[in-house]
Amino acid sequence: MDIASIFTTIWQIVKNWYWVPVAVVYVTVIAMILIENRNPTKTIAWILVIIFLPVIGIGIYFFFGQEFKKEIYFKKLDRQQQQLLFEKWENLAPDIQSNLDRVYPKIGDLNKVFKYLDSTFTSPPTMYNEVKLLINGEQKFPLFLEALRSAEHHIHLEYYIFEEDQIGNEIISILCAKVKAGIKVRMMVDDFGSPKLNRAQKRLVDAGIAFQTFLPVRFSSLANSNFRNHRKILIVDGKVGFVGGINIADKYINNLPPYSDKNTLFWRDTSVMLKGDAVNVLQMYFWLNWSITDGELFNLHEKQYINYAIRNEYERDTMVSFGLTRPGDQTPSAMESMILGIILAKRKVQICTPYFIPSDQFKSALMIAVAAGAEVDLILPAKGDSLIVQEASLSFLKPLMERGVKVYLYTKGFIHAKTITIDDSLAYVGTVNLDNRSFFINFEITAVIQSEEVVRQMQEQFVRDIEDAERLTAESWLNTPLYRRAFASICRLLAPIL
Repeated sequence: MDIASIFTTIWQIVKNWYWVPVAVVYVTVIAMILIENRNPTKTIAWILVIIFLPVIGIGIYFFFGQEFKKEIYFKKLDRQQQQLLFEKWENLAPDIQSNLDRVYPKIGDLNKVFKYLDSTFTSPPTMYNEVKLLINGEQKFPLFLEALRSAEHHIHLEYYIFEEDQIGNEIISILCAKVKAGIKVRMMVDDFGSPKLNRAQKRLVDAGIAFQTFLPVRFSSLANSNFRNHRKILIVDGKVGFVGGINIADKYINNLPPYSDKNTLFWRDTSVMLKGDAVNVLQMYFWLNWSITDGELFNLHEKQYINYAIRNEYERDTMVSFGLTRPGDQTPSAMESMILGIILAKRKVQICTPYFIPSDQFKSALMIAVAAGAEVDLILPAKGDSLIVQEASLSFLKPLMERGVKVYLYTKGFIHAKTITIDDSLAYVGTVNLDNRSFFINFEITAVIQSEEVVRQMQEQFVRDIEDAERLTAESWLNTPLYRRAFASICRLLAPIL
């Protein structure tokens, strides 16, 4: 038999029987998904992706859907970190109970949110604090730069997006100058969110900055690239901290050229500046994430890092705690603390989020709050930065609007704020989007703040945002063209894995 005949025979076998190995691969992958015992909705979503995107779907699952190795790693890491936190909690117990007793007369049952964060060993409630609300980059960055320039001992940066643009390079220049002055600068940025900066890390390291790429994405680790550090944190000298939704990029500063052009997208976002005991807690969570990287560990117990002496500078009247998301964490405290606050609301709940793909628990909480007599308002962007996520978000709204949730679509630009206010007493400001990724997959953080002044300011901003929004009702959604609603429903099928 000549070579041509051999190839012809092989081709006939492949043509007639190719489906056998393909079927084996498909059955094996689907079996792996089922064995993982995920949320049933998420399981079905991945199976649909694999079936309706032949070959490509399996590739997407391999790179972004597998949970075995990294989930095991993160669960082990979470147990280790929980043990460290438990040891610290034992020493703080008397202060924690005193703080909880003190805040109860001010906020009543909403005090249970702080009790929840304490009992789950997520974050101790702190009282000696000063909180400043920062609307957009225009308010954040002047104070941010001032804090950096004032550094005397250390600067800790943890950011999802850090662009090498005008504001980014100004910050890098300050950091380099501070290193020359003998100040320790530790900086970690997410590899997926800041790929350009990570590729340029040599110049930062050469300048003396302790720079780390958080969970670096390499070809050998593509299957683990689903887990991202979405936090945005700055800590200076253990005295001042920043947390919220505003990344380091020019686009967050609406009056900075070229972003002052009227044709450029307006970015609406929110962060807070913290001073007092809450900064110590923020420092602890920076330290825990720093320990995941290859960076040299520092002694968290040194007074320059954890400093309770500064509490005397602030009145004991503002309680701050934190809700967190960490992959492998058995307690999704960011989501659950929000749900608890919403259910406890007596009068008003106001929510801003750029992405709304809520868990069933979160949807139920909104419906319960409305049924119990609270007014629930939700602001979303009229046009998002991801078509699939935007359309999927819209598909969740009709039953909520039918139950009484008021929905507004922000038209001035892109609303990127991740905030919630409860009655006149409680505020959430952080990095947590209302979606599966922020609730269960990413590293996320939200500051939980008891402050009538901060809540009042946020409510006033909410009213201004509504003025730049259009009301969406169940009726107007039904009048939306059928093809648009159908597309939203299709996008919703992917919601569990977005």
